[in-house]
Amino acid sequence: MIDHVSIGVSDLKRSAAFYTAVLKPLGLAQIVATETRVGFGKRYPELWLNLRSGMPGVADDTGAHICLRARTKDAVDRFHAAALANGGTDDGTPRDRQATMTTYYAGFVRDPDGNRLEAASFPVASG
Repeated sequence: MIDHVSIGVSDLKRSAAFYTAVLKPLGLAQIVATETRVGFGKRYPELWLNLRSGMPGVADDTGAHICLRARTKDAVDRFHAAALANGGTDDGTPRDRQATMTTYYAGFVRDPDGNRLEAASFPVASG
């Protein structure tokens, strides 16, 4: 249903380095780069960073966040660790969480501009 997501960033070079590190454990890589945009994905850009010079930081209470699928709990842990090592902040340590229909494993971070990101690994259905 959703083709791609775009987020504003105040420093494209800093954000491109951050997202390169945190998206790698999830199997996403930089595919496109211009002076004002960088696109990440597997086969085509699914997540865009758009330069918004002078953009203020995103407020913690905006309620918006992007959840990215991880294949394993280890990938969630590596995503979270990469975020903290590259200028992000912790917004929810990786652990099992209860959703409406299942338990899943997820970690939350804020990027250098305050955008909220989640990496989540869901159990594989058997049978």
